[in-house]
Amino acid sequence: MNQLTPSQIVKELDKYIIGQDDAKKSVAVALRNRYRRKLLSEEMRDEVTPKNIIMMGPTGVGKTEIARRLAKLVDAPFIKVEATKYTEVGYVGRDVESMVRDLVTVAIRMVKQREMEKVAEKAKEAVNERLMDAIYPASRRQAQRSAYELYINGRPASFQGQGQQAASQQAAPNAEILQTRENLKKQLLAGDLETMQIDIMVDDNSSVPIGVIGQNGGDEMTMNVGGMFQGLLPQKKKRRRMSVSSARELLLAEESQKLLDMDAINEEGLRCAEQEGIIFLDEIDKICGGHGGAGPDVSREGVQRDILPIVEGSTITTKYGAVKTDYMLFIGAGAFHTNKVSDLIPELQGRFPIRVKLNSLTEDDFRRILTQPQNAIIKQYIELLRTEGVELKFDEEALELLAKMAYLENETGENIGARRLYTVIEKLLEEISFHAPDYDCDEFVVTKDYVKTVFKDEEEDFNRDAGRYIL
Repeated sequence: MNQLTPSQIVKELDKYIIGQDDAKKSVAVALRNRYRRKLLSEEMRDEVTPKNIIMMGPTGVGKTEIARRLAKLVDAPFIKVEATKYTEVGYVGRDVESMVRDLVTVAIRMVKQREMEKVAEKAKEAVNERLMDAIYPASRRQAQRSAYELYINGRPASFQGQGQQAASQQAAPNAEILQTRENLKKQLLAGDLETMQIDIMVDDNSSVPIGVIGQNGGDEMTMNVGGMFQGLLPQKKKRRRMSVSSARELLLAEESQKLLDMDAINEEGLRCAEQEGIIFLDEIDKICGGHGGAGPDVSREGVQRDILPIVEGSTITTKYGAVKTDYMLFIGAGAFHTNKVSDLIPELQGRFPIRVKLNSLTEDDFRRILTQPQNAIIKQYIELLRTEGVELKFDEEALELLAKMAYLENETGENIGARRLYTVIEKLLEEISFHAPDYDCDEFVVTKDYVKTVFKDEEEDFNRDAGRYIL
């Protein structure tokens, strides 16, 4: 995916986002430049930094979705943060450095997940052995009291023989026990024992961590003292009774963890966050404030000055190690209705050289959003109602009317972009969803007349309000 050309990246984004071609081109070029940078010599590579982007446009036009889909496309660490929840140092609120720590956590989680997939087969083999030991142990005494005997007979098997004879039978597994285990293992692998209840020993993670205040404050305030002694004290275990299917999930996580090199994962996670991380700063227009002002807006410029060194490039200390922000890609976004990009402090403006304006959605855009994206809301509802045995269909006139209604609602009321469609569709399909389990027919067609019936009251209100502005 890292070798996708800009045109291929735009094509992939088109599967989920309608319009906004300028924004797609900008992020596609930024992503391609990352790939180009990897091909440079090490000396030149250190000199090339990402060109950060500011997206300007009303809510619901695709700013966040473009950035999120871009990160998913190349499997890059991505976080979305609201600029308004950060405050200047000295005020109560989150420290701006926490966004970098959050990104590192996401990166390490992604790397760990990839490594767990690599060791999955080996971990499954170990899990099956542990499940077999719980279902039917190898020793004779334990086998006679096994979960399998309880599952089949409802009670433990009786001992055969007395004294020395019984002791000799319990000393080692015999051919009969080994054959039984082999047969049971075939049933286990075939999924025939998933409902059997077994007792397993699992790690006890229920203890409450002891916290102390760290030097950085904020998100780094609590430090798990218990974790400092993990290598010195044995891991606590506890016995739990559950089904084989539930036990498999728990044991798979444990066995996979044993096969992982966490030091290498943390190191790769830090590198991944530094070189490939994307931070999406939403509502960046809300921290534009009057220069040298006072009152409730006094800290807005301070927030910008705190964000500046992170965007500019600095080293942030995390619990996994130090991470540089020089090569992270920052994408700022905001409506900029009452403010302009030029209202940001000059130093921060210079760190966002690429500025893209996203357009408000047209009636035709709404019509395409309803059906074209792979995750279109119409497609989602068709699949949801198909689970009830109802085939939901929409005729073309109904879709055009729905698009027109969403567009006019945004024009006359608060413009919430494509999110308006969710409001319209939920209202339209409320009765259908409610009665779907009891519906007699296998098909329901949403027509233009049905749409008018559902939104009859809303149409009357709209016509009455619109009449006030006709001269």
